[in-house]
Amino acid sequence: MSAEEPLIADLFEVDKRLTLKPVVDFNSYLHNAFGEGPCSCHRCAEGGDESTYSQAHTFTFEGRQWHRRFATTAGSDVAQVLKKAWLSYTKADLNLIGALDLATLKTFTDTALHERLLALLPACGLAREVDGQWLLQAQAD
Repeated sequence: MSAEEPLIADLFEVDKRLTLKPVVDFNSYLHNAFGEGPCSCHRCAEGGDESTYSQAHTFTFEGRQWHRRFATTAGSDVAQVLKKAWLSYTKADLNLIGALDLATLKTFTDTALHERLLALLPACGLAREVDGQWLLQAQAD
């Protein structure tokens, strides 16, 4: 065995925590939080001005329009799935009020889902960005 073999093996080593069920479920949840196409709710279908809505309905990422699935993406729903994945991955509880360690969150979120994550956090009211820092907010729902 050469001295280079352990280094090469480390390059191909996958973090086993990424395969834990709560982490996999979180990534699946993020993927399914949006449906293809613009929002077709009653307000949007009647040509409402989305800029006047308290929460965004239609998003653009991956070069296409997507709508948020409100029935399954309330702030409390997102918080519940996130807490389980966070605990599973980090072995520590996530405090749902205060600063969010976005770097850690991104380590267990599929790279292809980062754009969805950054759209969903403020859209559901779970977090907001203030001066480059993401802050978790208390949920009223």
